[in-house]
Amino acid sequence: MNTDFLQHIKWNSDGLVAAIAQDSSSGRVLMMAWMNAESLQLSVDTGDAVYWSRSRAKLWRKGESSGNVQKIHAMELDCDGDALLLQVEQLGNIACHTGRQSCFYRRLNSGDWQTTEAVLKDPATMYQNVDKS
Repeated sequence: MNTDFLQHIKWNSDGLVAAIAQDSSSGRVLMMAWMNAESLQLSVDTGDAVYWSRSRAKLWRKGESSGNVQKIHAMELDCDGDALLLQVEQLGNIACHTGRQSCFYRRLNSGDWQTTEAVLKDPATMYQNVDKS
């Protein structure tokens, strides 16, 4: 297994790189998360997006509890080597833990953040079988 590609990443001081997930069909930005070398390698190996959860300090397999898996179609590295763009197929059409298609659902308008996207699925039902401990 070739891991040379990992050497081209400019990891931050925490050993992470920003990863932006974009819908491969529509081009809509769905979310931003973090990856470490292990999550990036797992993503490449499996074809499913795996991130690093800073709040839980562990690997986060996107959709492992909600079913909203991201299938990677392509991965690109920016010119500085410090950000990834993942072109994904978002299964379930929900990327955000709030039950919306995208995590970017608030727009600044006259100094106020206004919600621009409806909830597609109640998070209480999406995560009902998740251990909340």
